[in-house]
Amino acid sequence: MKVQYYPGCSLHGTAKEYDQSVKAVSRALGIELKEVEDWSCCGATSAHATNFKLSVALPARNLAAAEKSDLKDVMVPCAACFNRFKSAQHHLAGDAALKTEVEKILGRKVEGTVSVRNPIDIFCKDIGLDTLEGKVTRKLTGLKPVSYYGCLLLRPPEVCQFDDYENPVLLDKLLGAMGADVRPWSYKTDCCGGSLTISRTDIVIKMVDKLVAMAREAGANCVVTACPVCMANLDMRASENVRLPVFYFTELVALAMGLQGPASWFKLHNVDPTPLVSGLGLL
Repeated sequence: MKVQYYPGCSLHGTAKEYDQSVKAVSRALGIELKEVEDWSCCGATSAHATNFKLSVALPARNLAAAEKSDLKDVMVPCAACFNRFKSAQHHLAGDAALKTEVEKILGRKVEGTVSVRNPIDIFCKDIGLDTLEGKVTRKLTGLKPVSYYGCLLLRPPEVCQFDDYENPVLLDKLLGAMGADVRPWSYKTDCCGGSLTISRTDIVIKMVDKLVAMAREAGANCVVTACPVCMANLDMRASENVRLPVFYFTELVALAMGLQGPASWFKLHNVDPTPLVSGLGLL
């Protein structure tokens, strides 16, 4: 299977362990990733709050670049990038005047022929849970995660069209296939505070502390996400008395498949997950 790959800015910086683990798992599953040629920033997270037209044009430029390839599926791991891509497609499809104006700005057509997809979707639906389970060499026995989807993969639902926006289950099923004991909880789509992490750290700390406290109440010993913004907030902003290890889901998939990399990726986390996974005999 071949798909285009849009890493976005975060996966080349603060979320490089996400980038590396996505690539490692994709290789192990026989997914060939072709990076979108000449990709640029999609505008997340600030463009849509300052200039609507720019917030459409920035991801539209990348969509147009992706349309040059004969591969029409684009894997977008970052939830914020995924949301901006899907939002741009939604606005361009529904507003002919805006589409004409954006194409004039870009100097190229945006045909709308590209399918924007998150790796959770591709792994679960194209590869399949049975295949994923068959790749496991070390079941994640003893790991009790809660799946944290956050806002941007799911909302607005008519734009994102990703899983059930009130009770998403794909990530839960994927982690279950890895042998983890996924804990049910009702906070999987609550906001973590997003990009307020610098401007209003006080608000973010309160929101994150509530999430982690509720994860503990659900019996979890870790949190799993697919969003670099959520990862940064949960990993850095939780108060010391409630904090839990936080993982990108691909790090745990790689761990379960016995791939190289998890030990080095875990060193990049603020809350060191090594004692947890080592204590369970998983590392």
